[in-house]
Amino acid sequence: MDGAKISKKKSKRVLTGYVVSDKPDKTIVVMCETMVKHPLYKKYIRKRKKFMAHDPKNQCGAGDKVQIIESRPLSKRKRWRLLKVLEKAV
Repeated sequence: MDGAKISKKKSKRVLTGYVVSDKPDKTIVVMCETMVKHPLYKKYIRKRKKFMAHDPKNQCGAGDKVQIIESRPLSKRKRWRLLKVLEKAV
């Protein structure tokens, strides 16, 4: 195996959340929610975080449930891309 490169490709994170804003062009803001157990009180706490994601076709609207995937930096705050729309808002 001399000279053979063994590359272990890191799998990219995929998150599911709801679109809270679609005002910027080709960009959506996705709110992702996770449940975390408190270390002392053992109560589940809801943690929310917003991610800016690239939506090249402007196909998402506010309230849509979407999946986003990690990508290279696309702008100052965009590090995610739209993977697929799971359900459209009514």
